[in-house]
This record gives sequence, structure tokens and C-alpha cells, in this order.
Amino acid sequence: MEPLSWSGEIGLFLNPIMLAAVIVFAAAFVVNIALSLGGMRPGEMVINADHSLSLQRGPVDYSLMTMRYAVLVFLLVCIGHIIGGVVLDDPQRTGIIGAMAARLTPVWIGLVVLFALSIAFKRRLGLYGKLFDSPIGMTGFGLVMFWIFAAIFVQSIAPHGPIDVISQMRNELPGSVLPDPREGQYVYYLLGGDNLGRCVFSRMVYGAFEVLKIAPLATMFAFMVGITLGVPAGYFGGKLDVGVTFVANLVLAFPVILLFYLLVTPEIVAAGIPNYLSMVLFLFPILFLVILFNSRYRTQPSLRNVIVAVCVGVGGMAYLSLISNASDPELPRLFRLWPEALDLFDVPGNLLIVFVSVVFVNSPTVFRIVRGIVLDIKTRDYVAAAQTRGEGAWYIMLWEILPNARGPLIVDFCLRIGYTTILLGTLGFFGLGVSPESPDWGSTINEGRRLLTIYPHPALPPALALMSLVLGLNLLADGLREESLKD
Repeated sequence: MEPLSWSGEIGLFLNPIMLAAVIVFAAAFVVNIALSLGGMRPGEMVINADHSLSLQRGPVDYSLMTMRYAVLVFLLVCIGHIIGGVVLDDPQRTGIIGAMAARLTPVWIGLVVLFALSIAFKRRLGLYGKLFDSPIGMTGFGLVMFWIFAAIFVQSIAPHGPIDVISQMRNELPGSVLPDPREGQYVYYLLGGDNLGRCVFSRMVYGAFEVLKIAPLATMFAFMVGITLGVPAGYFGGKLDVGVTFVANLVLAFPVILLFYLLVTPEIVAAGIPNYLSMVLFLFPILFLVILFNSRYRTQPSLRNVIVAVCVGVGGMAYLSLISNASDPELPRLFRLWPEALDLFDVPGNLLIVFVSVVFVNSPTVFRIVRGIVLDIKTRDYVAAAQTRGEGAWYIMLWEILPNARGPLIVDFCLRIGYTTILLGTLGFFGLGVSPESPDWGSTINEGRRLLTIYPHPALPPALALMSLVLGLNLLADGLREESLKD
């Protein structure tokens, strides 16, 4: 059977339209630049004879309008490829693009349902609902949710496993077809094979799962640490502020990559330093939740005791399961005292090291941001009013100051996930990822770069995937910042 083309039969109709849209956009863009350099300005509102207002358009307005319609046509053609791939579900007719669109059907369904429900109820959803009034925010949110749904439905999307090897497909080009032992069946490598014969498309999708199971959770833990230390440091000041700020500055003085190299050095790992760090860092979420609910319900002792007991019990079990691994004889004895029967889950050693390293590197920066915001907000009138009412210091910090800092913190959270994603990709590229055979995007790019000049297809898809996720997070952060400033 012949290898698949990129767009198949439906491309014979759609591709000329897409090409025309690109040409029209480029021409309108050049005209717009030329008019702007020539001193032309967009149209202005004019008053008619009947005292009504109307917009008088000029050449600049028409060039901008042409660019917008060209982009719209381009997007409609892309949607046409997706719909054609899903409806026809025939790789020979839809090509590589349509076949990938068909594999991603669960993602399209999830996006349509999510956007439909969000837009329908956006007025009741607070800041999240306002996000759908921002085209930039919606675009970023769509890109992020695309990869989140891809990670959720990875088992049904990926046609092959992340480490499944077919020797005949080594360095095969995108669209390669391999006859299956079953009569009349074929195996498609939609984005080709890598140097070991693994499916590039499947590893790209599994890479999203590897990245998204670390980056958001590690960022959330870093925020727990930064908030728990930054809020009291900014509010109380004094020796506490000086001491914690000094430690944060000390950590920030190290280059990030050098710090990671130190944390993953075999001698450092053998000494158990990442595990000892995990014992300290993973206490902060429990501490944060206990202080949060204790300050909120301190006037209701019975309810407070129940909530705090649940936080300590559930959090303690998760904490002990997270830091211990009773089945690993290489760990220091301290981390194998927790009974294996009560060990709810085990985190592989290399994954724990990467996770702890990301939290450790991000926490000082979050601390500095939170401390600066608290120093500004604690001088506001509503904080003075809460102090006059006799509210406790922790109640004021966590229930008066922190909610009013949510806008900048939410924006920074999104940006920091993108930063962490790039950091994980960099670690994988330098061989410091979760494992050598991991399909995370950094490791995949590193493997593909060795033959980049001959076979670029194994390295380009994960690089574009990483770029699109980080772009989506940045656009989402811009949209959230834009809408939060309107509150």
C-alpha cells in the first residue's frame, strides 16, 4: 500500500482554498504595513447631517478586514480537515492530517462540550466565565485544554504504546504503512518512526501525559510553599521576613540548571538529600490547609476540629505514602519504616527527584511574589477594618489579604506551569528527565536531534507540541490578567 499523503483526497479541494487565504493574508499585511508607513490612519467616527454617528472606513480598515477574513477562511479550512477526518475515518482519503484528527475524536468532543457549557453559563462562573469574553484567553484556554484532554484520553488516542518497537519502521517517514500479520489490516505510523522504530505520534501524545502529570501538580506544591511562607513574612515582617527572604535569595542565586545537576547527581541522590527535601516540602500543603481552616472556623470549635482532623488524617496518609517506598532497598532506612500495607502509592525515585527539584526551584520565586503583594495589600482599609473587628492575624492573612491577591497569583500560576513545562523539557533534553525511555517531550527532542539533518520528523512534533502548550499557557495568563484587572 502507498504511504499516506498529508491531506489525502479532501486536500485536493481544501488545500487551494487554504493557499489562497494565506496569499490574501500576506498581501493584505504588506499593504497594511505600506499604508501605515505612508501615514495613513484607520477610519474615524464622523457626525452625519442628521447628527448620527457613523464610521468612515479607509484603506487601512479594509486591509485589516481582509486579513481577518483570510484568517477566518484558514481556520474554516482547518476545521474542514478535522471534520473530514472524523466523518470519513479513512486514512487513504483524509491523509495524515485527517487520520490524526480521527484519532483525536475524544479531544474534539471534550472541547466542544466544555466550551458549549462554559459559554452558556459564563455569567455564573466568575473569573473563569469572564475568560470567554477575551479572544486571547479563549485561544489559550483551548490550546491548554486540547493537551489536557489528549493526556486524559491517551489510551484511546495513541495507536501504539510509547515504547512499542517495530524494527521495520526505524526512521520511516510520516504516513508510512506496515502490513499487519492479520490479513487485510495495516499499521499506520502517522508521524513516522524514530531511530528505534517507535511511533512518533504515539510518543508525542504520551509525552503530554508525562508533562501534565508533573508540571501542574509541582507548580501547585510550589505555590503552597511560597504562600505559606510569603504571607506571614510580608504581614509580620521583622526577623521572620529577613530570615526567610535570605534563604529564598540564597536558592535564587544558583542557576536553575546547575541546581538541578546538583540535585540529581548520583552521590547526592544516594545520600537521600532529595528525599529529605521531600519530607520538608510536602509538609507545607498539610500545614497550609490546617492553618486555613483553623483560622476560618476558630469560632466553631466542633466543626473546626472535624475539618482539621480530616486534613491531618488524609494529608498524613498521603504524605507518608509520598515520601516512603517500603519496597525500595536503596533508600535510607528512614524512608522504609512506613508499613508497605499502608503505603497507598509509590512514586518512582527518578520521578520524585524531578518533582522535588521543580518544587524547590519554584518556591523561592513564588515566595518573593506573594511577599511583595502582601506588603502592598496589608496597608489597605479593609485590612485595618478586620484588625479593628478583632480578627486573628492568620484569618486576616488567609481570608482578607490572600483572596484579594488571587488575580496576580492566578496569572503567575499559569505562567509558572509554562515555565515548569519548559524546564521539564530542558531536563529531558539534557538527560535529566524521569527515565531514559520516557516519552516526555524533552527526552524525545533530545533523541531526535541526533539525526535532525537527515530525519527531522522525530524531533519536530514534540517540539511543536511543547511550543503550543507553553503558548497556550501564556495566552491564558494574558486573558486572565486582562479580565482580572476589570474586577
